[in-house]
Amino acid sequence: MNISNMPFRHFASALVATLVLASGAMAATPSAVAEAQARYREDMKVCNSGQSNQDQATCRREAGSALAEAKRGALNDVPGQYHQNALQRCVVHKDDEDRRACEARVNGQGTSEGSVAAGGVLYQSVTVTPAK
Repeated sequence: MNISNMPFRHFASALVATLVLASGAMAATPSAVAEAQARYREDMKVCNSGQSNQDQATCRREAGSALAEAKRGALNDVPGQYHQNALQRCVVHKDDEDRRACEARVNGQGTSEGSVAAGGVLYQSVTVTPAK
């Protein structure tokens, strides 16, 4: 046995043990898995009924992926996260006025028309600026 390989082998063993323990810690609780499986069954009913806004193959694949993520404990459904993600997309606007208008639309101000099934939702807000 080569002595110079010993530290690497100890490091590799420690790394593998850490990864195994971490993956076990990230697993979902039994009640969360049961909820995820119930949600999966509901999702599949929607997919099979044709009421989804996706084709059946995509709908089924998404339902399966969501179930797998939930079982791993990696499906985050933190309250308010959707809203925070939407606000984060407004950061791209460098102009303060544009950013405030984007945030106003995210917060429900203005009007909206269309649907996901029709190809998209258009959000509009009007800002009146006095002439200079």
